[in-house]
Amino acid sequence: MTRDAVVTLIREHLADELDVDPGAISEDTRFKEDLEADSLDLYTLVQELEDSYGVRMTDEQAAGILTVGQAVDFVLAHAPA
Repeated sequence: MTRDAVVTLIREHLADELDVDPGAISEDTRFKEDLEADSLDLYTLVQELEDSYGVRMTDEQAAGILTVGQAVDFVLAHAPA
C-alpha cells in the first residue's frame, strides 16, 4: 500500500459521494470547510477506509482528522502489516 494509492481511494470516494471534481481534492483539502462534508459523509469515508485497509477508527480519532492528508497518515500508521 502506497501513499498515492490511499490518496486515490479517498479522492475517488469523496468525488463520488460529494459530487465534486476529484482533481480539486488534494492532501490539504479540508473535509468540512472545503468540501462541505457532513457527519454522514465522513462516516461513510471512515467505513470505506476500514473496509479497504483493515484499519479501525474510533469516533474520537475520526473527529481529529480534518484533512485528506491526515486521513492518509492515519491509514498508513494503522493499517495491518
